[in-house]
Amino acid sequence: MRMRQNVSAVSDTKEVDVPASFEIDTKNNPDSEASWRRVFYLCLAVRMVNSLLVQTYFNPDEHWQSLEVAHRLVFGYGHLTWEWQRGIRGYLHPLLFAVLYKVLAFLHLDTPWIMMKAPRLLQSIFAAICDLYLYKFSDIIFGNRVAKWTLFSHLTNWFVFFCCTRTLSNSLETVLTVVSLYYWPCMRVSSSKIASSSRRWALAIAALACAIRPTSAIVWLYVVFLELLVASDRLKFIFLEAAPIGAVVLAITSLLDRMIYGSWIIVPLNFLKFNFLSSGGDYYGTHPWHWYFTQGFPVMIFTFLPFSLAGIIESKHWKLSGVIGWVIGIYSVLGHKEFRFILPILPIALIFSGYSLAALETPDIPVGKNKRAPTTHNKWPSKLRLAVFFLLVTNIPMGLYMSLVHQRGPEDVMQYIATKALNGEARSVLFLTPCHATPYYSAVHQNLPMRFLDCTPSEQRGTLDESDRFMMDPLGFASELAKNWSLPSHIVLFESEERKLKDFLISQSFREVKRFFHAHFKVDRDLQSSIVVYMYTGW
Repeated sequence: MRMRQNVSAVSDTKEVDVPASFEIDTKNNPDSEASWRRVFYLCLAVRMVNSLLVQTYFNPDEHWQSLEVAHRLVFGYGHLTWEWQRGIRGYLHPLLFAVLYKVLAFLHLDTPWIMMKAPRLLQSIFAAICDLYLYKFSDIIFGNRVAKWTLFSHLTNWFVFFCCTRTLSNSLETVLTVVSLYYWPCMRVSSSKIASSSRRWALAIAALACAIRPTSAIVWLYVVFLELLVASDRLKFIFLEAAPIGAVVLAITSLLDRMIYGSWIIVPLNFLKFNFLSSGGDYYGTHPWHWYFTQGFPVMIFTFLPFSLAGIIESKHWKLSGVIGWVIGIYSVLGHKEFRFILPILPIALIFSGYSLAALETPDIPVGKNKRAPTTHNKWPSKLRLAVFFLLVTNIPMGLYMSLVHQRGPEDVMQYIATKALNGEARSVLFLTPCHATPYYSAVHQNLPMRFLDCTPSEQRGTLDESDRFMMDPLGFASELAKNWSLPSHIVLFESEERKLKDFLISQSFREVKRFFHAHFKVDRDLQSSIVVYMYTGW
């Protein structure tokens, strides 16, 4: 089925037969619905186990920009970081977990252990939805064979396993991105069979993604441009669909923020001013322009990279692969870079890995020409067996190590503090660590006095915050702090700083009571091999 002449500018150069699942209304196709339900249940089981296996600390925002805020909304205590003081964060994402906390409290299930595990279990449901829609999306583009191998790629990629069940806004943004792409007419081979409501669903979900993370607009600028090229009703799209839907979502989220902030706050505008117009994100460090190309994305996609590159070249689906290049290119312009920022394009790249693996499974049958996967159980070709073995032995150990071992100290120490607080043994805690290096009240779930080293950006550039001053001179900073501190019952610090403060802590009547493994190698500072708890013994 060829696309109309006015679409040829952005159509794929390689014609692909439209899969049966694309032309048949799924409401009248119970087989497809049953198949999708089986896929979802499988993915849900995998992701729930996935969420329980994630026991390490990755990025402060997982706790401080979602769970900590939700905990404060529900229980009345919890720390709001400086971003919430300046109105550059919206409450839509934290409210999801606030509802969860409210339910746990109502059922009297809000124990510290459940409070730490339940949010990731909730996120596992969203992650399973992402798996399902990625399967459906690759099915309508390339057929069932590719869809199955895409699902395999997504379930076994180490970074997806490591990150998708975390309560980062980027994780939910990724879910919404995949679901929205499934509904966009311009992303499909042909739009002639698509219901008129599909594009409106795509716009609504894309608007929600932007409400969760305003930077999601980078993806949708590209997609909207494609839609404008292929659509015959451009004015209707702009004025009767995109503008009203965007305005409604912005109005609802702004009203939500107004109710909680207590004043009118336009979060996307404040976010844009701080991160783009004033380069505020650079406060947390910068990377060279090529970092995403040479380090960031290759680490995330890992050993799937050659398969994805081969799939991009073989499929010639340039408008879909263009999303990857566009997003990486735009984010490369910004100084501050993080792995999680480009998480939404990782599933897209893994679709092309699925294409490559499907081509290896039946090398004599062109991908896309057969609508369904082969029903015969023929032995896999040796190249495919080798590829699957290679991908499994590289990604599974990596995923398990990063999820169970690397940087697990902060989560372990907070479970310990929570236990001590519950027993009345911990009266107050001082964290002599880089700021936001551990979870906080959302993990302890006890309203005891706690203090960490502040790292709020200063209005004057070059001014060192508490965290920086401590890292430059731990002993001098701690000695000055001790002159006026409210004596804590427990002090938490990393082993690298403990070596410099051990004599000082002993002189102040503190002794080591617990040590937790943290990491085998350094990340962005000195090696922090363990995290240590000292207790005051001079009562």
